[in-house]
Amino acid sequence: MKTKSVSRRDDMQSEYEFDYSKAVRGKYYHRLLKEGANVAVLDPDVAKAFRSSAAVNEALRSLLQVSEVTRRLTSRSGRGRTVSARRRSASGRTAKKD
Repeated sequence: MKTKSVSRRDDMQSEYEFDYSKAVRGKYYHRLLKEGANVAVLDPDVAKAFRSSAAVNEALRSLLQVSEVTRRLTSRSGRGRTVSARRRSASGRTAKKD
């Protein structure tokens, strides 16, 4: 059985001319915003620390989780005093108002 030889046509020209007067600035900008395409450019030293975009996402999610826990721990009570100020006033010391 004979195999067909695949003839490859070279469509590349040695030089292309582009008419910049017909170019449209930001042609796909609104479509990318609507579709939710987010691109973040990492500095080279940061990019070395992550193997993939999934690793970056995992690290950022961990950071968000830690910040949520920290925010809950440092939130103030409804009366305007911190947890440590309430403890000081309960032990007999005067509480300092912020």
